[in-house]
Amino acid sequence: MNTPKTIVCFGDSNTHGYNSRTGGRFTEAERWPCLLDSLLGDDYSVKEEGLSGRTTTFPDPLFEGLDGLSYLFPCLMTHEPVSLLIIMLGTNDVKQRFDATPQNIAKGLERLIQKARATVDAWENQPNILIIAPLPIHEDYEQTEVSGEMGLGCAEKSRLLAPFYAQVAERYGCHFLDASTIPGMEMYPYDHMHLSLDSHRLLAAKLAQIIPSFFA
Repeated sequence: MNTPKTIVCFGDSNTHGYNSRTGGRFTEAERWPCLLDSLLGDDYSVKEEGLSGRTTTFPDPLFEGLDGLSYLFPCLMTHEPVSLLIIMLGTNDVKQRFDATPQNIAKGLERLIQKARATVDAWENQPNILIIAPLPIHEDYEQTEVSGEMGLGCAEKSRLLAPFYAQVAERYGCHFLDASTIPGMEMYPYDHMHLSLDSHRLLAAKLAQIIPSFFA
Protein backbone atom coordinates (compact mmCIF):
# COMPACT_ATOMS: atom_id res chain seq x y z
CA MET A 1 0.00 0.00 0.00
CA ASN A 2 1.36 3.40 -1.01
CA THR A 3 1.87 6.12 1.60
CA PRO A 4 -0.65 8.93 1.05
CA LYS A 5 0.69 12.19 -0.37
CA THR A 6 0.50 14.95 2.23
CA ILE A 7 -1.15 18.21 1.15
CA VAL A 8 -0.85 21.20 3.51
CA CYS A 9 -3.53 23.91 3.15
CA PHE A 10 -1.95 27.12 4.50
CA GLY A 11 -4.39 29.99 4.74
CA ASP A 12 -6.54 32.34 6.77
CA SER A 13 -10.17 32.25 7.94
CA ASN A 14 -11.35 31.10 4.51
CA THR A 15 -9.21 27.99 4.99
CA HIS A 16 -10.07 27.67 8.69
CA GLY A 17 -13.72 27.76 7.64
CA TYR A 18 -15.17 30.84 9.30
CA ASN A 19 -18.94 30.93 8.84
CA SER A 20 -20.01 34.58 8.79
CA ARG A 21 -23.68 33.59 8.90
CA THR A 22 -23.32 32.08 12.39
CA GLY A 23 -20.06 33.63 13.62
CA GLY A 24 -18.76 30.09 14.15
CA ARG A 25 -16.97 27.58 11.95
CA PHE A 26 -18.17 25.35 9.17
CA THR A 27 -18.10 21.66 10.08
CA GLU A 28 -15.67 19.06 8.77
CA ALA A 29 -18.39 18.04 6.33
CA GLU A 30 -18.44 21.59 4.94
CA ARG A 31 -14.91 23.07 4.96
CA TRP A 32 -13.03 22.93 1.69
CA PRO A 33 -9.86 21.20 2.98
CA CYS A 34 -11.96 18.43 4.53
CA LEU A 35 -14.07 18.11 1.38
CA LEU A 36 -10.88 17.98 -0.69
CA ASP A 37 -9.52 15.19 1.48
CA SER A 38 -12.69 13.19 0.88
CA LEU A 39 -12.77 13.87 -2.86
CA LEU A 40 -9.13 12.94 -3.43
CA GLY A 41 -9.45 9.63 -1.61
CA ASP A 42 -6.97 7.38 0.16
CA ASP A 43 -3.97 8.37 -1.98
CA TYR A 44 -3.86 11.81 -0.33
CA SER A 45 -3.91 13.20 3.20
CA VAL A 46 -5.04 16.83 3.41
CA LYS A 47 -3.93 18.89 6.43
CA GLU A 48 -5.85 22.00 7.51
CA GLU A 49 -3.60 24.90 8.46
CA GLY A 50 -5.99 27.85 8.40
CA LEU A 51 -5.87 30.69 10.93
CA SER A 52 -8.30 33.60 11.06
CA GLY A 53 -6.51 36.89 10.50
CA ARG A 54 -3.34 35.36 9.04
CA THR A 55 -1.32 37.53 6.66
CA THR A 56 1.52 36.63 4.34
CA THR A 57 4.28 38.44 6.26
CA PHE A 58 2.80 41.42 8.11
CA PRO A 59 2.83 41.21 11.94
CA ASP A 60 -0.50 42.46 13.25
CA PRO A 61 -0.13 45.12 15.97
CA LEU A 62 -3.44 44.04 17.52
CA PHE A 63 -3.12 40.23 17.54
CA GLU A 64 -0.07 38.03 18.00
CA GLY A 65 1.18 35.23 15.77
CA LEU A 66 -0.73 36.08 12.61
CA ASP A 67 2.08 36.55 10.09
CA GLY A 68 2.41 33.45 7.95
CA LEU A 69 6.14 33.82 7.46
CA SER A 70 7.02 33.12 11.09
CA TYR A 71 4.86 29.98 11.23
CA LEU A 72 5.56 28.41 7.84
CA PHE A 73 8.75 26.55 8.82
CA PRO A 74 7.26 24.76 11.87
CA CYS A 75 4.08 24.12 9.93
CA LEU A 76 5.89 22.36 7.10
CA MET A 77 8.15 20.44 9.44
CA THR A 78 5.14 19.30 11.48
CA HIS A 79 3.64 17.63 8.43
CA GLU A 80 6.75 16.40 6.66
CA PRO A 81 7.15 14.81 4.24
CA VAL A 82 5.01 17.32 2.35
CA SER A 83 3.98 16.52 -1.21
CA LEU A 84 2.08 19.75 -1.96
CA LEU A 85 1.73 23.10 -0.19
CA ILE A 86 -1.36 25.17 -0.99
CA ILE A 87 -1.12 28.85 -0.05
CA MET A 88 -4.28 30.98 -0.07
CA LEU A 89 -3.48 34.25 1.69
CA GLY A 90 -3.76 37.97 1.05
CA THR A 91 -7.27 38.87 2.18
CA ASN A 92 -6.07 40.14 5.56
CA ASP A 93 -3.07 41.89 4.03
CA VAL A 94 -5.41 44.44 2.44
CA LYS A 95 -6.48 45.81 5.86
CA GLN A 96 -6.08 49.56 6.04
CA ARG A 97 -3.78 49.39 9.08
CA PHE A 98 -1.10 47.55 7.08
CA ASP A 99 -1.10 50.24 4.36
CA ALA A 100 0.24 47.71 1.83
CA THR A 101 -0.12 47.97 -1.94
CA PRO A 102 -1.05 44.91 -4.02
CA GLN A 103 2.59 44.78 -5.09
CA ASN A 104 3.68 44.78 -1.43
CA ILE A 105 1.32 41.88 -0.70
CA ALA A 106 2.62 39.93 -3.67
CA LYS A 107 6.14 40.49 -2.33
CA GLY A 108 4.97 38.97 0.95
CA LEU A 109 3.72 35.95 -0.99
CA GLU A 110 7.11 35.74 -2.70
CA ARG A 111 8.84 35.63 0.70
CA LEU A 112 6.58 32.76 1.75
CA ILE A 113 7.51 30.82 -1.37
CA GLN A 114 11.19 31.45 -0.74
CA LYS A 115 10.83 30.23 2.86
CA ALA A 116 8.93 27.13 1.75
CA ARG A 117 11.48 26.26 -0.91
CA ALA A 118 14.31 26.74 1.60
CA THR A 119 12.72 24.32 4.08
CA VAL A 120 14.31 21.45 2.21
CA ASP A 121 13.88 18.80 4.92
CA ALA A 122 10.10 19.15 4.81
CA TRP A 123 9.56 18.04 1.23
CA GLU A 124 8.84 14.53 0.06
CA ASN A 125 10.81 15.12 -3.13
CA GLN A 126 11.12 18.74 -4.21
CA PRO A 127 9.12 21.90 -3.47
CA ASN A 128 5.64 21.64 -4.97
CA ILE A 129 3.48 24.71 -4.34
CA LEU A 130 0.03 25.82 -5.47
CA ILE A 131 -0.77 29.51 -5.11
CA ILE A 132 -4.46 30.41 -4.92
CA ALA A 133 -5.39 34.05 -5.43
CA PRO A 134 -8.26 34.44 -2.96
CA LEU A 135 -11.74 35.46 -4.04
CA PRO A 136 -11.84 39.27 -3.85
CA ILE A 137 -13.74 41.03 -1.10
CA HIS A 138 -17.04 42.56 -2.29
CA GLU A 139 -17.31 46.31 -1.87
CA ASP A 140 -20.47 45.95 0.22
CA TYR A 141 -18.28 44.81 3.14
CA GLU A 142 -18.10 48.51 4.02
CA GLN A 143 -21.81 48.36 4.92
CA THR A 144 -21.28 45.60 7.50
CA GLU A 145 -19.77 45.45 10.98
CA VAL A 146 -16.50 44.07 9.58
CA SER A 147 -15.72 47.44 8.00
CA GLY A 148 -14.39 48.73 11.30
CA GLU A 149 -11.88 45.89 11.47
CA MET A 150 -10.83 46.02 7.84
CA GLY A 151 -10.85 49.75 7.12
CA LEU A 152 -11.38 51.40 3.76
CA GLY A 153 -10.29 50.41 0.26
CA CYS A 154 -9.99 46.68 0.88
CA ALA A 155 -12.28 45.45 -1.90
CA GLU A 156 -10.49 47.37 -4.65
CA LYS A 157 -7.09 46.26 -3.40
CA SER A 158 -8.12 42.60 -3.16
CA ARG A 159 -9.32 42.64 -6.78
CA LEU A 160 -5.83 43.63 -7.91
CA LEU A 161 -3.97 40.75 -6.25
CA ALA A 162 -4.49 37.95 -8.79
CA PRO A 163 -2.31 39.30 -11.64
CA PHE A 164 0.58 39.96 -9.27
CA TYR A 165 0.18 36.51 -7.70
CA ALA A 166 0.21 34.93 -11.15
CA GLN A 167 3.51 36.65 -11.92
CA VAL A 168 5.06 35.41 -8.67
CA ALA A 169 3.83 31.87 -9.30
CA GLU A 170 5.29 31.87 -12.80
CA ARG A 171 8.61 33.26 -11.60
CA TYR A 172 9.02 30.48 -9.03
CA GLY A 173 7.53 27.62 -11.04
CA CYS A 174 4.46 27.27 -8.79
CA HIS A 175 1.02 26.10 -9.81
CA PHE A 176 -1.56 28.89 -9.85
CA LEU A 177 -5.32 29.18 -9.46
CA ASP A 178 -7.39 32.37 -9.39
CA ALA A 179 -10.39 31.50 -7.19
CA SER A 180 -12.51 34.13 -8.95
CA THR A 181 -12.35 32.10 -12.19
CA ILE A 182 -14.30 29.21 -10.63
CA PRO A 183 -17.93 29.56 -11.74
CA GLY A 184 -20.33 30.27 -8.90
CA MET A 185 -17.76 31.32 -6.31
CA GLU A 186 -19.19 33.95 -3.95
CA MET A 187 -18.81 35.54 -0.56
CA TYR A 188 -21.54 35.19 2.05
CA PRO A 189 -23.59 38.43 2.17
CA TYR A 190 -23.23 38.69 5.95
CA ASP A 191 -19.83 40.39 5.67
CA HIS A 192 -18.93 39.99 1.97
CA MET A 193 -15.42 38.68 2.72
CA HIS A 194 -15.91 35.06 3.80
CA LEU A 195 -16.71 32.20 1.46
CA SER A 196 -20.23 30.86 1.31
CA LEU A 197 -20.99 27.21 2.00
CA ASP A 198 -21.41 26.57 -1.73
CA SER A 199 -18.06 28.21 -2.43
CA HIS A 200 -16.30 25.79 -0.09
CA ARG A 201 -17.79 22.96 -2.16
CA LEU A 202 -16.86 24.57 -5.46
CA LEU A 203 -13.27 25.24 -4.41
CA ALA A 204 -12.81 21.68 -3.15
CA ALA A 205 -14.23 20.27 -6.38
CA LYS A 206 -11.94 22.40 -8.55
CA LEU A 207 -8.87 21.45 -6.53
CA ALA A 208 -9.76 17.77 -6.64
CA GLN A 209 -9.93 18.09 -10.41
CA ILE A 210 -6.53 19.72 -10.91
CA ILE A 211 -4.32 18.39 -8.11
CA PRO A 212 -3.74 14.87 -9.48
CA SER A 213 -2.14 16.43 -12.56
CA PHE A 214 0.52 17.97 -10.31
CA PHE A 215 1.88 14.47 -9.69
CA ALA A 216 1.56 13.07 -13.21
